[in-house]
This record gives sequence, structure tokens and C-alpha cells, in this order.
Amino acid sequence: MILSLRAASLALCAMGLAACGGSGKEVGEFKNDWTGNEIKIMQLQDPKVTGVVCHLAHFDRGVWDRIGNGNWFENPSNSSISCLQSGQITVGSIDLDKSGEEVFDQSQSLVLKQLAVRRIYDPGTDSLMYVSFSRTIVDGSAKMSLSTVALYGRDVTWPAGKPAAE
Repeated sequence: MILSLRAASLALCAMGLAACGGSGKEVGEFKNDWTGNEIKIMQLQDPKVTGVVCHLAHFDRGVWDRIGNGNWFENPSNSSISCLQSGQITVGSIDLDKSGEEVFDQSQSLVLKQLAVRRIYDPGTDSLMYVSFSRTIVDGSAKMSLSTVALYGRDVTWPAGKPAAE
């Protein structure tokens, strides 16, 4: 009986870990405590802007943390993002309104929690802003991080034509 409960628990844990995967290329990871929790670093390529790369760091709970603290199928909402020019920048057909558009998302739980990255263009400063955020409200507000890539004074290609400054 105890053996079957352990097997069932391990199977549930494995499903929870699988549900917390995502897209992007993992380029780094390290354990940050003795329970196996990790910080993972993903490399994100914007599908509509070439020459910009973002690195997103997020927390991934280990098996021992999941066993000890419960909440098996969920990772914390914490993330941090940093973006930079990695080559010649070409800005494709991007959404230019104030809400921008989502360029990445990754499940952080079995059901509802998502870690996402949204790109917003600021014509006043001629820059791209990338915001990483959680779709789940935590302690009264969504957790978020912001990175900006300046386009001003750089040789940037806009195949559809550069939008006018406000």
C-alpha cells in the first residue's frame, strides 16, 4: 500500500514537472539550494524582430521542495529578463499599440499559471520594451521584470516602414 502511494506520488510529481516546461532554448541552469530547486535561464528569440535576444531567468522547484511544501504542480511566479542587440536589427510587422504583443509564454503550473513575455514599442524613445510577467496575481500584484533595447541611433531595418514618433 505504501509502495503504491509512493509510486502514485512520484507519477503525479513527474506530470507536474512536465507541465512546467515551455519553449525557448535553455542556456543555463544551476541549483540554488540543497532541495534541488534551480534557476533556469532561457534564451528567447523574438519571432518578429531579428537581431534582439532576451535571456529570461526563472525558478524551477525541485522534487524535494514539491514533496516538502506540497503544491506539486506549480512553480513560483518570479522571473527576470534582460534583452540586448545580438546582430543587425530588423523589425518585422509588429503590433504598435500600447499593449504590444506576446512573444513567449511558458506554463508554470498544471492548470492556470503562465510566465509570459510581451514586447511593446515606444515610438517616443525609439525603443523596444520586453516585460516578463506572471498571469497569476501573487500577493496583490503580478510579478514582473522589464528590459529595454534602444533602437535610437542604430542601423535598424523596418521593411514595412518605421512608425512616426508621437
